[in-house]
Amino acid sequence: MSIELLLATGNEHKAKEFSELFDKNVVSITAAPNKIEVVEDGTTFNENALKKAKAYYEEFGKPVMSDDSGLVVDALPGELGIHTARFGGDGLTSQQRNELLLKRMENVADSERSAYFVCVLCFYLNDSEVFFFEGRMKGKISHSIKGEEGFGYDPVFIAEGADAEGKTVAMIPDWKKENSHRSLACRHAQKFFKERDGQN
Repeated sequence: MSIELLLATGNEHKAKEFSELFDKNVVSITAAPNKIEVVEDGTTFNENALKKAKAYYEEFGKPVMSDDSGLVVDALPGELGIHTARFGGDGLTSQQRNELLLKRMENVADSERSAYFVCVLCFYLNDSEVFFFEGRMKGKISHSIKGEEGFGYDPVFIAEGADAEGKTVAMIPDWKKENSHRSLACRHAQKFFKERDGQN
C-alpha cells in the first residue's frame, strides 16, 4: 500500500516529474489543488522545506511532500545555496544567472571550482511524523555554458562520476535523470518508506 502525498506546489508538471522518480506502489505524488504563498525565510534547505510542507499540510489537511534545492559553490560561500534562485537579484533569466556565475568564477582555478547541487525533501505526514531526506550531486563549475537540456544551472555544471569528459549535465539528460540530487533524495525516501511499511 503506497503512501499518498500532496506535493507542495500547484504545478502539475513538477508533480509529474517527482511522481516518475518514485515507485507508485510505495510513494504516490499529486500536485496540491492550488498553490499557496509561503515565505521561505529559513536559513537552511531543511528549514525552507519544512515551512512549505507545514503550510500546505495546514491548508489542505493531507500528508505533504515538499522540496527545497539549490547549488552550493565552494568558491562563493553563502552566495548561492538557499539563495540560488535569486542569485544576482530578481528578474534575471537562467542564462543571465549562468553568465553572472561564470563571470564571478573567471579567475578561479580548476582545482577550486568544486560545487554540488543539493535537494532536501520534507515529508510532513502529520504534526508528529516529519521526515527529511537529502540528495547531492557533486561536481564543478565549467568555464562556459554548454548544453540545451535541463534547466537552471545545468549548462554550467559538470557532474562527478558522469564519465562524460567536459560535458555539463545539460548535455547528458539520461544520466542526470538517474543521478541527480533530486533522484537520489527520492531514492533515500523510497527505501525508508518501503522498509518502514514492511514491503519486500
